[in-house]
Order: sequence, then structure tokens, then C-alpha cells
Amino acid sequence: MSSVRVLVGTRKGTFVLTSDGTRRRWEVAGPDFGGWEVFHVKGSPADPNRIYAAQHTDWFGQVIQRSDDGGRTWEAVGNEFAYDGETGTHLWYDGTPHPWEFKRVWHVEPSPSDPDTVYAGVEDAALFRSTDGGKSWQEVSGLRRHPTGPQWQPGAGGLCLHTVLLAPDDPRRMYTAISAAGAFRSDDGGESWRPVNRGLKSEGFLPEPDAEVGHCVHRLAMHPARPDVLFMQKHWDVMRSDDAGESWREISGNLPSDFGFPIEVHAHEPDTVYVVPIKSDSEHYPPDGRLRVYRSRTGGDEWEALTDGLPQRDCYVNVLRDAMTVDTLDPCGVYLGTTGGQVYVSPDAGDTWTPIVRDLPAVLSVEVQTLP
Repeated sequence: MSSVRVLVGTRKGTFVLTSDGTRRRWEVAGPDFGGWEVFHVKGSPADPNRIYAAQHTDWFGQVIQRSDDGGRTWEAVGNEFAYDGETGTHLWYDGTPHPWEFKRVWHVEPSPSDPDTVYAGVEDAALFRSTDGGKSWQEVSGLRRHPTGPQWQPGAGGLCLHTVLLAPDDPRRMYTAISAAGAFRSDDGGESWRPVNRGLKSEGFLPEPDAEVGHCVHRLAMHPARPDVLFMQKHWDVMRSDDAGESWREISGNLPSDFGFPIEVHAHEPDTVYVVPIKSDSEHYPPDGRLRVYRSRTGGDEWEALTDGLPQRDCYVNVLRDAMTVDTLDPCGVYLGTTGGQVYVSPDAGDTWTPIVRDLPAVLSVEVQTLP
């Protein structure tokens, strides 16, 4: 029987949760890196024993950790993230020019075919790549050097590159998302980039609501069987593109709020999409104090609330952008982690939910590996 390994990054370390394919009984290991913020932990699709973790503290700075035995042991690898050439400036919160400064890694994205190749999305927004298992990092500088780069401005969480999608059908195509600059696409392996934000509107946030850049994209998602169909959770609005980001349309439909952070696609059903509505950008908790995952089986517009097993009163947690994921078992499992330290699993594609663990530190990321 297949098994699953859930990798959880928290405010105070990394936890590894394991179960067989029934996903009913769980073993919890950790914390590793106790006391460190672990923004993201993700395993290599090419070698499930290879896992990368991005840990950070304001005192000690950024550390990339690598495991070659499925998270049982770790070693610190390369931690030098240097922007390429003259860095120039971007806009600061008050609209004045501000020099680019590396702060932390938000997201690690291993290559689907090579365990030694991994990408890192960082703050201030830039994309880095390692081809030696994380020992050294080089900036994919075409993104930051885009002509609109000097116009990029941080959102409430900083100027962070938090999403990296690698197209499964074309190794030269990749997408990134930056708060608060927008979504960008490369068709030449990262040498050149262009904004793919047409159809996004940010009224009240930008002088020109449909500007080329400046939109606060929270997360992008893609199904590997349909790489030209993208789903987006924006600061406000849930969006869909059917042409690889060339244009977007809103699919918020009957959601109780179209603000949120994560968005995910069912492993076997490209039209089944999951979001977690949050009340507002100032009140980061579920509407009415009820934690509800919403599922659309039609690719958007029509949404149903999934509540069985989730707290439906007095619940004021948040679910962050990297804190929801799916496994590839049948039926598909869905996982989410909360800022209250709960990690939930649905072994039946969202119909019912149970807590794997309730009292971890605030959860920053949840990823899952489906193992033979």
C-alpha cells in the first residue's frame, strides 16, 4: 500500500507526519530546527528522500537545509543569496526608491526531473536557482531586471516572491508570483520574463486598477494535465486563466469572501479547485468564525462549503498561502494547516476532515509526498 509523508513548516520548526494510504493513523516527528521559522519545506519529485527546507530567524538570518533520507537527518547547505550585478532600486511603502535587500527565502521549488536542481523565491523579490543540491545559488536575474522592476512595491507582507510553478510539458516555461507586483511568465528557462496580469483589477490599491504590474497575487495553482489553465487567489478575487496567463477572469462566484491565501487543484480532476475564504485583508480569520474549505467542481463560479470535521464556531485562525496541498492517491487527499497549529486531512477529496495534530506552532506551509 502507498503511504504519505506530510512536511510541515511552522513558526518554531519543521514536523514530518506519516501515514499509510488510509490516512487514518499518523506518526508525528519533530520539531527539527526548533525555534526557527521554517517558511517552506518541499520534497523532490525526482527523489522523494531529497527534501529542502528554508529556515530563518531575524537574529541568525537565512539557512537552507537539505535532507537526503526523507527528513530523518538534515545538513545546512549553501546560504549565500547575492543579487546579480548592480541591484538598483524598487519602490518602498511610501513610494520612494529603496535598494534591493535580501531578507529571506519564502518558497523552495525542486525540479520535477532532477533532485539537484531547485529554485528559491526570496524577499526582496527575486528568483534563485541551484543545480548542485542547494550548495550554491545563482540569481535568475532576468526577472528582477524586467523593465517594471523599479515599480515593484511591497505589500503588507513585504516584497516577496512566494510562488514558483514549473510547467510539466515544457521545461523552459515557468511562472512566478510576487506580492505586490503580480504574476510573471518565462518561456525561455528564466532568461526573459513578462507580466501576465491582464484582466486583474486592484481598485483602491493602484492609481490604475488594471495596471501592468502592482497587483497583490497571493497564490497560483496548476493541474499538470492542463498546464495552460491557471488558477489564482488574489488579495481580493479568485481568478482563472485558460491561456497560460495571457488573460484572467474572475471566478469568485458564490464564495462568502473572495479574500484568501491558498488555492489548490484536485490531483485527478483538473476542474476541481479548493480555496479557503478569509474575512478580509484586515481580519485574517474565517467569515463568521467558521473554518470552511470551498470546492468548485466546475473550475470556478459555483462553490460548495466543505465543513464536516472542521470547527464551525469560535474559530479565528488563518490558512496561509503555502499551507494547503493535495496528494495523488485515489481518492485524492487534501491537507491544510492553520495559524492555530492544527493540521487537517481529508482522505476523500474534501468531503470529511479530521485533525492529524492540533497543537503545533503556527503553520506556515504544508506539502505532501505520495510514496510507493
